[in-house]
Amino acid sequence: MQKTHTQRGRGFASMSAEERRRIATMGGKAAHAQGSAHKWDSASAAIAGKKGGRISRRRSKWAISQDGSGQV
Repeated sequence: MQKTHTQRGRGFASMSAEERRRIATMGGKAAHAQGSAHKWDSASAAIAGKKGGRISRRRSKWAISQDGSGQV
């Protein structure tokens, strides 16, 4: 006797891209209305971009130094 189990997506995984986008839009609008959303300006975006690049380079060097294989 063999049971077949089909696994269905749960939560956002089971939604269409349009439905996920609609829910995310509602959340973004609510955050802006509440005043808790981050507002980017060019200076803070530049700082964030520099930090992101610095972190990604540091991680790749760290991964290479751990086992010497060069693979992450």
